[in-house]
Amino acid sequence: MTTTNEIADKIASDNSLTKAQGKAIVEAVFAAITSAAVSGAETSIPGFGKFKVKDTPEREARNPATGATIKVAAGKKLAFSPAKALKDTLNK
Repeated sequence: MTTTNEIADKIASDNSLTKAQGKAIVEAVFAAITSAAVSGAETSIPGFGKFKVKDTPEREARNPATGATIKVAAGKKLAFSPAKALKDTLNK
């Protein structure tokens, strides 16, 4: 698994930056994606993919401990769709 620190270290070493600068870049990218998601906007990163907010409707589910039917409230989820270039790279 790759962590944010590992991504920051890679950015820093590849671009002659300090680890702190690399970490700041990674955090800024995640903050921008989060901000766009909160406002309902789609974030598209060419060659990588799209982050899109999707609404989930209210639904009924079962409590596995008791078997009772419960209502799960409507909400939002963040979906990621990989770009064709990323899918092609993964499937080589």
